[in-house]
Amino acid sequence: MKYYLVEAFTDALFSGNPAGVCVLESWPSDEMMQRIAGENNLPETAFLCKEENGWRIRWFTPAFEMDLCGHATLASGYVLMNCVEPGDVAEFDSCSGPLRVLRAEGNQYILDFPSRPPVEVPIPEGIEECLGAKVLGCYQSRDMIVLLESAADVQRISPDFEKMKEIIPEWGMVPTAKGEDCDFVSRYFDPRDANIEDPVTGSAHCTLTPFWSQRLGKTTLNARQLSARGGKLLCIDEGERVKIGGGAVLYLEGELKV
Repeated sequence: MKYYLVEAFTDALFSGNPAGVCVLESWPSDEMMQRIAGENNLPETAFLCKEENGWRIRWFTPAFEMDLCGHATLASGYVLMNCVEPGDVAEFDSCSGPLRVLRAEGNQYILDFPSRPPVEVPIPEGIEECLGAKVLGCYQSRDMIVLLESAADVQRISPDFEKMKEIIPEWGMVPTAKGEDCDFVSRYFDPRDANIEDPVTGSAHCTLTPFWSQRLGKTTLNARQLSARGGKLLCIDEGERVKIGGGAVLYLEGELKV
């Protein structure tokens, strides 16, 4: 199968979030896709197969299948538009419904994703010890959004993953705060997946976008994810949908012998 490695939500190599993209002629078994994702050992590997009604996409971390992934969808859109079926729009069917990637000006691509606004929940016991920061509030959608006082607090987090597993055994924890040189910042931690920090998490911005749009009173926001690799995202709140934009850079093109 054809294989690509794309850096997403960045304009430069060795930054943003790397995603593997496998272009299939037919679906292999789930076990095979999970093994390929484990062998690739990237935050996500996307698998694309053209079915009767168009392209379908699935996403796998090295350990499990995801319900939605932003950076690997952006990478997949880049691959389709530039390497497989040249054009300005890539459309996918997925377990989270229809998704689109649109080419924008320059080396920019825009995700059209479902909005997942959070609801406020009680602050869990032990979460401040887990993150080493004062927590102003917690909000739950798929992931737990944790509001902190400042971007500096988000930047210096070194979480206790064992405590995090007790607080949120499923999905991820997303510390966030108002930005200094952007509208908001965030980081993403997933205690299920080898205690990882995801470099740039598009799907989390399906929740962060409506959350910060309401708090800041604006629908177009600039965001940064403060991981070591770092990433920049354009976020637009459109009610039931969100637009999430960023750059993409092709690092590798090859063929998997499976």
